[in-house]
Amino acid sequence: MIKNDDYNFKWDDIGDIALGRPNLGSQTHVAVYRLMQYTMRSVLSNELGDEAARKIFYEAGKLSGREFCRNLLNTKLDFYAFVAQLQQTLEELGVGILRVEKTDLQQLFFTFTVYEDLDCSGLPVTDETVCDYDEGFISGIMNEYTTREFNVTEIDCWSSGSRVCRFEVVPAETAMCSN
Repeated sequence: MIKNDDYNFKWDDIGDIALGRPNLGSQTHVAVYRLMQYTMRSVLSNELGDEAARKIFYEAGKLSGREFCRNLLNTKLDFYAFVAQLQQTLEELGVGILRVEKTDLQQLFFTFTVYEDLDCSGLPVTDETVCDYDEGFISGIMNEYTTREFNVTEIDCWSSGSRVCRFEVVPAETAMCSN
Protein backbone atom coordinates (compact mmCIF):
# COMPACT_ATOMS: atom_id res chain seq x y z
CA MET A 1 0.00 0.00 0.00
CA ILE A 2 1.33 3.45 -0.93
CA LYS A 3 2.00 5.67 2.08
CA ASN A 4 1.48 9.44 1.83
CA ASP A 5 3.21 11.23 4.68
CA ASP A 6 1.50 14.49 3.72
CA TYR A 7 -1.87 13.19 4.85
CA ASN A 8 -2.49 10.64 7.56
CA PHE A 9 -6.05 10.45 8.81
CA LYS A 10 -6.68 11.42 12.41
CA TRP A 11 -9.98 11.38 14.32
CA ASP A 12 -9.91 15.19 14.49
CA ASP A 13 -10.17 15.27 10.67
CA ILE A 14 -13.86 14.43 11.10
CA GLY A 15 -14.29 17.96 12.41
CA ASP A 16 -16.81 19.51 14.76
CA ILE A 17 -20.08 18.21 13.37
CA ALA A 18 -22.22 20.05 15.94
CA LEU A 19 -20.61 23.34 14.93
CA GLY A 20 -20.75 22.68 11.20
CA ARG A 21 -24.26 21.20 11.08
CA PRO A 22 -26.30 23.04 13.73
CA ASN A 23 -29.57 22.34 11.93
CA LEU A 24 -29.03 18.98 10.24
CA GLY A 25 -26.96 17.34 12.99
CA SER A 26 -24.95 14.17 12.68
CA GLN A 27 -27.49 11.94 10.94
CA THR A 28 -27.87 11.23 7.23
CA HIS A 29 -29.75 8.66 5.17
CA VAL A 30 -28.19 5.21 4.57
CA ALA A 31 -28.77 5.70 0.82
CA VAL A 32 -26.44 8.73 0.83
CA TYR A 33 -23.71 6.76 2.62
CA ARG A 34 -24.09 3.87 0.16
CA LEU A 35 -24.11 6.28 -2.79
CA MET A 36 -20.68 7.52 -1.69
CA GLN A 37 -19.35 4.05 -0.95
CA TYR A 38 -20.53 2.26 -4.08
CA THR A 39 -19.67 5.05 -6.51
CA MET A 40 -16.18 5.19 -4.95
CA ARG A 41 -15.90 1.40 -5.30
CA SER A 42 -17.02 1.62 -8.92
CA VAL A 43 -14.46 4.28 -9.82
CA LEU A 44 -11.64 2.47 -8.00
CA SER A 45 -12.57 -0.84 -9.68
CA ASN A 46 -12.68 0.78 -13.11
CA GLU A 47 -9.39 2.61 -12.59
CA LEU A 48 -7.37 0.02 -10.64
CA GLY A 49 -9.19 -3.31 -10.94
CA ASP A 50 -11.49 -5.16 -8.56
CA GLU A 51 -8.74 -6.68 -6.38
CA ALA A 52 -7.04 -3.32 -5.83
CA ALA A 53 -10.39 -1.67 -5.01
CA ARG A 54 -11.19 -4.40 -2.48
CA LYS A 55 -7.76 -4.00 -0.87
CA ILE A 56 -8.16 -0.22 -0.66
CA PHE A 57 -11.57 -0.59 0.99
CA TYR A 58 -10.13 -3.14 3.45
CA GLU A 59 -7.21 -0.86 4.34
CA ALA A 60 -9.50 2.17 4.71
CA GLY A 61 -11.77 0.15 6.98
CA LYS A 62 -8.76 -0.97 9.02
CA LEU A 63 -7.61 2.62 9.56
CA SER A 64 -11.17 3.59 10.41
CA GLY A 65 -11.54 0.71 12.88
CA ARG A 66 -8.34 1.69 14.68
CA GLU A 67 -9.41 5.33 15.00
CA PHE A 68 -12.95 4.29 15.99
CA CYS A 69 -11.56 2.07 18.75
CA ARG A 70 -9.04 4.67 19.98
CA ASN A 71 -11.65 7.40 20.20
CA LEU A 72 -14.93 5.69 21.09
CA LEU A 73 -14.07 2.49 22.96
CA ASN A 74 -12.33 1.59 26.22
CA THR A 75 -9.53 -0.86 25.41
CA LYS A 76 -8.83 -1.44 29.11
CA LEU A 77 -12.01 -3.53 29.50
CA ASP A 78 -11.93 -7.32 29.55
CA PHE A 79 -12.97 -8.93 26.27
CA TYR A 80 -16.63 -9.47 27.10
CA ALA A 81 -17.12 -5.95 28.48
CA PHE A 82 -15.27 -4.57 25.45
CA VAL A 83 -17.54 -6.47 23.06
CA ALA A 84 -20.63 -5.27 24.96
CA GLN A 85 -19.43 -1.68 24.61
CA LEU A 86 -18.66 -2.25 20.90
CA GLN A 87 -22.12 -3.74 20.33
CA GLN A 88 -23.81 -0.80 22.03
CA THR A 89 -21.74 1.78 20.15
CA LEU A 90 -22.31 0.17 16.73
CA GLU A 91 -26.03 -0.01 17.37
CA GLU A 92 -26.26 3.57 18.68
CA LEU A 93 -24.44 4.85 15.59
CA GLY A 94 -26.64 2.81 13.24
CA VAL A 95 -23.76 0.74 11.88
CA GLY A 96 -25.34 -2.64 12.61
CA ILE A 97 -26.26 -5.14 15.29
CA LEU A 98 -23.14 -7.11 16.25
CA ARG A 99 -23.31 -10.59 17.72
CA VAL A 100 -20.46 -12.90 18.68
CA GLU A 101 -21.14 -16.44 17.45
CA LYS A 102 -17.85 -18.09 18.42
CA THR A 103 -15.07 -17.10 20.78
CA ASP A 104 -11.74 -18.79 21.39
CA LEU A 105 -9.83 -16.37 23.62
CA GLN A 106 -6.83 -18.68 23.87
CA GLN A 107 -6.30 -18.85 20.08
CA LEU A 108 -7.94 -15.44 19.43
CA PHE A 109 -10.33 -16.93 16.86
CA PHE A 110 -13.78 -15.34 16.58
CA THR A 111 -16.87 -15.40 14.44
CA PHE A 112 -18.86 -12.16 14.42
CA THR A 113 -22.20 -11.56 12.73
CA VAL A 114 -23.68 -8.20 11.88
CA TYR A 115 -27.40 -7.83 11.34
CA GLU A 116 -28.83 -4.82 9.48
CA ASP A 117 -25.32 -3.99 8.26
CA LEU A 118 -24.91 -0.40 7.09
CA ASP A 119 -22.98 -1.46 4.00
CA CYS A 120 -25.11 -4.18 2.47
CA SER A 121 -28.40 -5.14 4.16
CA GLY A 122 -31.08 -5.00 1.50
CA LEU A 123 -28.74 -5.07 -1.51
CA PRO A 124 -29.58 -7.34 -4.46
CA VAL A 125 -28.14 -10.85 -4.25
CA THR A 126 -25.04 -11.13 -6.45
CA ASP A 127 -23.57 -14.33 -4.96
CA GLU A 128 -20.50 -12.46 -3.72
CA THR A 129 -19.45 -10.77 -0.51
CA VAL A 130 -19.08 -6.97 -0.66
CA CYS A 131 -18.16 -5.87 2.87
CA ASP A 132 -14.42 -5.35 2.35
CA TYR A 133 -14.57 -2.12 4.35
CA ASP A 134 -16.26 -3.95 7.24
CA GLU A 135 -13.57 -6.66 7.17
CA GLY A 136 -10.92 -3.99 7.58
CA PHE A 137 -12.97 -2.13 10.18
CA ILE A 138 -13.22 -5.22 12.39
CA SER A 139 -9.53 -5.95 11.83
CA GLY A 140 -8.61 -2.43 12.91
CA ILE A 141 -10.76 -2.60 16.05
CA MET A 142 -9.32 -5.97 17.06
CA ASN A 143 -5.78 -4.77 16.35
CA GLU A 144 -6.23 -1.70 18.50
CA TYR A 145 -7.86 -3.68 21.31
CA THR A 146 -5.31 -6.52 21.40
CA THR A 147 -2.24 -4.80 19.83
CA ARG A 148 -2.04 -7.78 17.45
CA GLU A 149 -2.77 -7.83 13.72
CA PHE A 150 -5.87 -9.72 12.56
CA ASN A 151 -7.14 -10.99 9.24
CA VAL A 152 -10.89 -10.75 8.84
CA THR A 153 -12.79 -12.55 6.10
CA GLU A 154 -16.47 -12.17 5.35
CA ILE A 155 -17.90 -15.66 4.87
CA ASP A 156 -21.61 -14.72 4.56
CA CYS A 157 -23.12 -11.49 3.26
CA TRP A 158 -26.54 -10.14 2.35
CA SER A 159 -25.21 -9.89 -1.21
CA SER A 160 -24.23 -13.55 -1.21
CA GLY A 161 -27.76 -14.51 -0.21
CA SER A 162 -27.46 -14.52 3.57
CA ARG A 163 -29.51 -12.27 5.80
CA VAL A 164 -26.47 -11.40 7.96
CA CYS A 165 -22.83 -10.57 7.44
CA ARG A 166 -20.62 -13.17 9.07
CA PHE A 167 -16.92 -12.59 9.63
CA GLU A 168 -14.13 -14.96 10.63
CA VAL A 169 -11.50 -13.16 12.70
CA VAL A 170 -8.06 -14.76 13.14
CA PRO A 171 -4.63 -13.48 14.14
CA ALA A 172 -2.61 -12.50 11.05
CA GLU A 173 0.26 -14.83 11.93
CA THR A 174 -2.20 -17.77 12.11
CA ALA A 175 -3.66 -16.88 8.73
CA MET A 176 -0.16 -16.70 7.20
CA CYS A 177 0.75 -20.12 8.64
CA SER A 178 -2.31 -21.76 7.09
CA ASN A 179 -1.49 -20.48 3.56
